[in-house]
Amino acid sequence: MKRRRLIILTMAVILLGLLAWSWATRDRFRSTADRLLLLVPDGVSFSNPKVAMWLDAGSEEGLHVVPVHDSEFMRPMWGESKCAGVILPDSIHQQASDLFVANLHRFVADGGKLMLVYDAGTLSLNGAFASGSSRLSDLAGVDYALYDKLKDKTIQWSKVTSTNAIVNQLEIPPGKYYPFHPPTDTSVKKHGPPISSSATFDVELRRYKYGDLQYPGFVTSGNYTGETLFRSSNGLAAGERSYQKGSVLFVNLPLGYLKGSTDGLLLHAFLKYFASHALSLPYLMPVPDGVGGLVLNWHIDSNAAIKPLQKMSSWTLMKQGPYSIHITAGPDASKPGDGRGFDVDHNPISQGLIHNFTALGYDVGSHGGWIHDYFSAHVETDNPKDLEQYLALNKDSLERATGKPVVEYSAPNGNQPIWITHWLEAHGFVAYYFTGDTGMGPTQGYRNGEREARNVWAFPILHLDRAAGFEEMSTEGYSSSEIDRWLQAVTDFATDHQSARLVYFHPPGILQYHDVVDHWVEQTARLKADGRFRWYTMTELANFLNSRKLVRWKVSDNSGLITVEATHPQTLIHQTWRIPASSFAQPRIVEGSAKVVRDRDAWMIIAGEGKTLQFETETVSK
Repeated sequence: MKRRRLIILTMAVILLGLLAWSWATRDRFRSTADRLLLLVPDGVSFSNPKVAMWLDAGSEEGLHVVPVHDSEFMRPMWGESKCAGVILPDSIHQQASDLFVANLHRFVADGGKLMLVYDAGTLSLNGAFASGSSRLSDLAGVDYALYDKLKDKTIQWSKVTSTNAIVNQLEIPPGKYYPFHPPTDTSVKKHGPPISSSATFDVELRRYKYGDLQYPGFVTSGNYTGETLFRSSNGLAAGERSYQKGSVLFVNLPLGYLKGSTDGLLLHAFLKYFASHALSLPYLMPVPDGVGGLVLNWHIDSNAAIKPLQKMSSWTLMKQGPYSIHITAGPDASKPGDGRGFDVDHNPISQGLIHNFTALGYDVGSHGGWIHDYFSAHVETDNPKDLEQYLALNKDSLERATGKPVVEYSAPNGNQPIWITHWLEAHGFVAYYFTGDTGMGPTQGYRNGEREARNVWAFPILHLDRAAGFEEMSTEGYSSSEIDRWLQAVTDFATDHQSARLVYFHPPGILQYHDVVDHWVEQTARLKADGRFRWYTMTELANFLNSRKLVRWKVSDNSGLITVEATHPQTLIHQTWRIPASSFAQPRIVEGSAKVVRDRDAWMIIAGEGKTLQFETETVSK
């Protein structure tokens, strides 16, 4: 009798535990209404770098991307998981069961929104390819993964092309696509109407220094009836279409693999596009007060920069800023003993220039280690322990000159092995210029599939096709008028998309473009006066973004009444949410300090001082 009672009691405890676990799981799904579920195979840890990179991308784009194991997504006894949409990622989710595929079909058919990426679900649990084509071909809208027919030619490398209007909606900056034509028709702005499939696909993605850029993709067949976003010689590279009551954004490009290999632009672009275009989600903006802008990063390699800097002192450029000025501080430039360095410790002219920079509010950072060319030539091959002394010498010299910590860095000739990033983080740096991930805003980068650092931000460069610095543009033969148009276009881009990007140059290379630069700063001055543009330094943005990572916020939906709650351990000031006015009524501040601003087709909620904020809005019928 006692044994029977013990068994009953044990079973009751287990049942109560299961019920508690189920409600905890259910609450994890239902506590917010804006989450994007990232589907992860059972047995794969959420800390796996291939999962973490999607979560990091979601955080950087101000979205709630939540990992969910397949079995949780399919579990019918707890009801449907409340979410805004679902992402089936590449690389980590190649294998999928027939039951999982069937559940995914049902989810979309019932009105769900799916972002389907590249090779996801192309293999069975036994690692076999489906006969004919992918089991998800009907969702994608084209036949792909045609292994029976094409064998080792199933995946091929190709250029991808699009239209100016589409790349603008995807928030890809001019110069990363080429040729670029700054949009003049407001219908092609980011928040404009859908793009016509009949538009001419005349621009292609490009890469710094080399120009030509190709991506792997499945060969596709069939007539695609959705909205084509990218094409390639293989067929459809990306598109969006309806499927019964739902919709599918199919991206036939290995987004996760690319992000893990210092090409994260497309993963971020399509993730943001899915959230904003297909789902109209609110997001936490990546710039203070929702004001976009540029980082202008100067690289001072040697004493050859002194005369150009003196000439530039009278330019109208100097009346704006602040800028990020990075200096190689040693007495030598190419090799030890050559005496051609900027020589911060001993050259009073160099010291005076630095004092002028700090007086103007610029941030001074390290450009490599002590001897520009020598450090660049040896950084990839020599023992890091032998080279760390040069990094320390450079940092210490600049800190003596400025009286401030040096926390920004740029690599001479772009040579930055992973050990440099680790050294920077260990020595208090918060930002570095980066020649990978080009076209992106500040990001916490991945290399060789792994996250490089926790609190150091990479600032990828913007480039005009093959060139980034002014001297490169001259060497590559770009005309002054094209450079002028590009500078105007990237400034409009950062302003219109309310994001931040980096442009860099060397003082000797900019001198011949004085008129171009004057025209450029006339534009930035007008935008600044309107409160729509800011110059940022790397330090300012990196500190803001590290603070932004501490924001905890959620969105709940109670029969159309949307509540957003946010907290921060220090202060929410300058944090800004953007929500589409086409989907939400004017927000009301319920708790905390904030102002609500109408900005074109959206509401911006700009937080003031305080650790907590709550605002409400209502969904608007379309």
